[in-house]
Amino acid sequence: MIEAPDLSLAALAPLLFVFGAACVGVLVEAFAPRESRHPVQVAVALVGTLGGLVSSLLLAGERQVTAGGALAVDGAAVFLQATIAGLGALSLLLFAERSLDPARSAFVAAAAVPAGSPRDRELITAPRVQTEVYPLATFAIGGMMLFVAANDLLVMFVALEVLSLPLYLISGLARRRRLLSQEAAVKYFLLGAFASAFFLYGLALVYGATGSIRLSAIREASAGEAGGGVLLVLGLALLVVGLMFKASVAPFHAWTPDVYQGAPTPVTAFMAACTKVAAFGAILRLLYVAFGTDEWTWRPLVYGIAIVSMVVGAVLGLTQTDLKRMLAYSSIAHAGFLLTGVLGYGSGADGTGSGLGATMFYLLAYGLTTIGAFAVLTLVRDGDGEATHLSKWAGLGRRSPLTAAVMALFLLALAGIPLTSGFTGKFAVFRAAIDDGAWPLVVVALLASAVAAFFYVRVIVLMYFSEPAVDGPTVGVPGLPTTLVLAVTVTATVVLGVVPGAVLDLAQQAAIFVG
Repeated sequence: MIEAPDLSLAALAPLLFVFGAACVGVLVEAFAPRESRHPVQVAVALVGTLGGLVSSLLLAGERQVTAGGALAVDGAAVFLQATIAGLGALSLLLFAERSLDPARSAFVAAAAVPAGSPRDRELITAPRVQTEVYPLATFAIGGMMLFVAANDLLVMFVALEVLSLPLYLISGLARRRRLLSQEAAVKYFLLGAFASAFFLYGLALVYGATGSIRLSAIREASAGEAGGGVLLVLGLALLVVGLMFKASVAPFHAWTPDVYQGAPTPVTAFMAACTKVAAFGAILRLLYVAFGTDEWTWRPLVYGIAIVSMVVGAVLGLTQTDLKRMLAYSSIAHAGFLLTGVLGYGSGADGTGSGLGATMFYLLAYGLTTIGAFAVLTLVRDGDGEATHLSKWAGLGRRSPLTAAVMALFLLALAGIPLTSGFTGKFAVFRAAIDDGAWPLVVVALLASAVAAFFYVRVIVLMYFSEPAVDGPTVGVPGLPTTLVLAVTVTATVVLGVVPGAVLDLAQQAAIFVG
């Protein structure tokens, strides 16, 4: 680990951009006229996230501990912060789409109106928009960027709460199927509270065992003669469980399918991509920085969780008839694949490079593909909103060849087919795991990938080899925000599959932690 003193306020620029935009969004919500809020909120949120992205890129090569030792600015933190900011900006564009739904928005017009009431039925087609989603989402993005750079457990816990609380709220703001959306929000909140409790209890045990919440001090204590003993191991286990909840890793995944299905589709895309990156960024920092010298304590735990997650995601994904639930189980399987990269610790020349770099590349590729898949999902619609049942997608290749082709590309990438970003990501994490001796886990991962490929291919077969229903769904014409998202995600999925070398090299160069 590299020690460095506090240097400059510039290292905090990505966080200042995003949290500053979130605070401005709150002021706009409080003082701007309702009729003019939406374009202003979209602009403020995008300026904040894109400012965070640019300032993160400008910090490339920085290695320092700042903010009184609470935050680490290193290659991994900068790469993950840039990834979160970029994916967050794409998600905000999906939030801003207003041309697909007759009601002009995926979000409820007035969240306080009881679902199913006469006023609610009256507002379902109103052009009014709940613009609070933009500052809430921006606060969540800021919390995620803080999460991956936290250098002590208390800051990590605060960041966990900052990113979680807005997500609980915006999960329940769907304009259509409001009861399902509110049920998803309640489930997410209750299980998120469990995750926070596990993490906080683990923090207390680790502090009791080591006398510190600073990651570098925990590492020194765990490497000492006493090693922290049983108390430290129990604390580590609880911390890992709390983070696995947030990463939707089986067997801590119970909330994922219901929340993915019930939340507004742009919110689902946001959670599936950005929250996954943030959670795994925190997992990597915790295990590599705080417990890197004690890897045989956590390796068996992560090994077992990875197998369970891959098997649960692949097998239960086969039984799903709703596309959003299917993509939820896909995310659970991909969490297991990501954990194979986490187990590649020490396979790089510097002790952290290969597995860490491969996992960060996988997170970028998976996030872009997932946002693209959910963006396509918003285009296929029936009278109740998005047509998410598999039967609705029958014959889509004849009704809208371009939409079906784009969706097929994303599904093939999620399956890990060559010449897509998914193949490159899987190859990188599997190679890192094999180099570190975890080849039995890679065998399980390959079998799980083969099983999971079936439910991706099933959708493609439905789209191209089934007769379209007479009363089938319509395919909406995307507005500028969704068009931009699809253009970026399709291009990235192809480029990262065909010529991934530059981004892979960048991820490997960024695979450094300071502590």
